[in-house]
Amino acid sequence: MDKTDLDILSHLQSDGRLTNVALAEEIHLSPSPCLRRVKQLEDTGVIEGYHARIDRQKAGFSMTVFVEVRLKSHAGDKHIVFEKAILAMEDIISAHLVSGIADYRLEVVAVDLQDYERILKALQSLPHVKDIQSHFAIRSVKTAAPLPLKRMST
Repeated sequence: MDKTDLDILSHLQSDGRLTNVALAEEIHLSPSPCLRRVKQLEDTGVIEGYHARIDRQKAGFSMTVFVEVRLKSHAGDKHIVFEKAILAMEDIISAHLVSGIADYRLEVVAVDLQDYERILKALQSLPHVKDIQSHFAIRSVKTAAPLPLKRMST
């Protein structure tokens, strides 16, 4: 990726609804080459898609919970079975295999405590789960930040 690609990505991170003409103008490129570059970034998977950023509270999700999960065993493909199960759970909005005591760190959204209890019971019933610890977010300070693309050009 060169500086122009990084400029395109930076502008699209700020406003994914930019028209090609407006984007081309912002990065000082004509519309045709700009569109080709965007298409190439999409085709190679650098741009995975476009979506609206939704305020969790205003959408009715009053709780964000970070859930640490330990598996009973790491033998064979047990982690694959677990990962497939959590991929199917829409309440889990991000999941990471991590180092440390926990094996996975999940970010879960819930409408209220009763809703989280439902989610927790579903997590406890997943295959190969040994232990679960929940950490309730008191207040979000920073979420959905853009990638620091400016560092890439130096």
